[in-house]
Amino acid sequence: MGDYQIAVLEGDGIGPEIVGETIKVLHAVQRKVRDLRMEFRYLPVGLKSYKTDGSTLPNETIEGLAKCDAGILGPVTTHIYDTSDPNMVNPSGTLRKYFDLYANIRPAKNYPGVSSRYEHVDLVIVRENTEGMYADRNLHFGTGEFMPDPDTVLSFRVVTRKGSERIAKVGFELARSRRKSLTLVHKMNVLRKGCGLFYDSCQKIGAAYEDVAVRDYHVDAFALHLVQRPEVFDVVVTTNMFGDILSDQAAGLVGGLGLAPGLNLGDHFMIAQATHGSAPDIAGKNMANPIAEILSAAMMLEWLGIRNHDQSAFIAASMIQAGVAKTLQQNKKTPDLGGTLTTEEFGDALVSVIESS
Repeated sequence: MGDYQIAVLEGDGIGPEIVGETIKVLHAVQRKVRDLRMEFRYLPVGLKSYKTDGSTLPNETIEGLAKCDAGILGPVTTHIYDTSDPNMVNPSGTLRKYFDLYANIRPAKNYPGVSSRYEHVDLVIVRENTEGMYADRNLHFGTGEFMPDPDTVLSFRVVTRKGSERIAKVGFELARSRRKSLTLVHKMNVLRKGCGLFYDSCQKIGAAYEDVAVRDYHVDAFALHLVQRPEVFDVVVTTNMFGDILSDQAAGLVGGLGLAPGLNLGDHFMIAQATHGSAPDIAGKNMANPIAEILSAAMMLEWLGIRNHDQSAFIAASMIQAGVAKTLQQNKKTPDLGGTLTTEEFGDALVSVIESS
């Protein structure tokens, strides 16, 4: 029986709009799926929280998340945050580090009714989420960027055997449940020690998965192959920055970031978060595409089902995923996909499909 406490962090920009539709959809599947119960706990985050609580990520939010089974986070407008202000941290990066959400899982697939230059794309990028070049989370204290003089910046990249092995295990387990094909992406010809350690660690884990076929590419070569023949790839495992860039590229192959969900996964906690940003230029206009955030929540339910052996969570996740596909097939789309529906109208259309299923 599924009985879950879900934290809701609306975020900045379009966050409250798309998160609102996501909760609407979760309520719809909860009404449909027997034995699934979710209680939603709203917690402050982002620019609104900074104005009211003096912090973009107050202690109240961190403590509240720790009492929940999972969280849903809207996008945050971090590019305008004042990084010199210790109370204006990046909530996304900070939470990934605090809860050790080391795996960022980002699928990209074609949907019927959505125009795309490619067909038969169905891949998942599994991105290491707590190390690499990301200066706000790759050190225990402080930031991984330094300025020895006003005209020079030194940026550290962190790669550990532990981080590499555990992201590889997530990737191989996922590949085993899909088409049994895994691709390692690195830049070992230049970053011999860092990418070399990542590659060797992944191959070590892969030795226990003889049923999964493994190939590897340098990141620049993989970027080329991704736009030439994306349909051949299944699960892709890579480091933090490479994964961040390649997942956006993959989203562009299937219709854009509005269709790009994501899940930040750790051993004991998870946060659903769409790949895209906060789009402040369209915030409040009721025209944002909520699909990526909704599908992120579906991924959350799927993994709650895996972790808790809970069939009700699996059913709810499948119901959302099937409902999104059917709604798009009916040509019910937001403007970014060539449609005319508002954010709320798409959410209502999806709920209607779910209720009639």
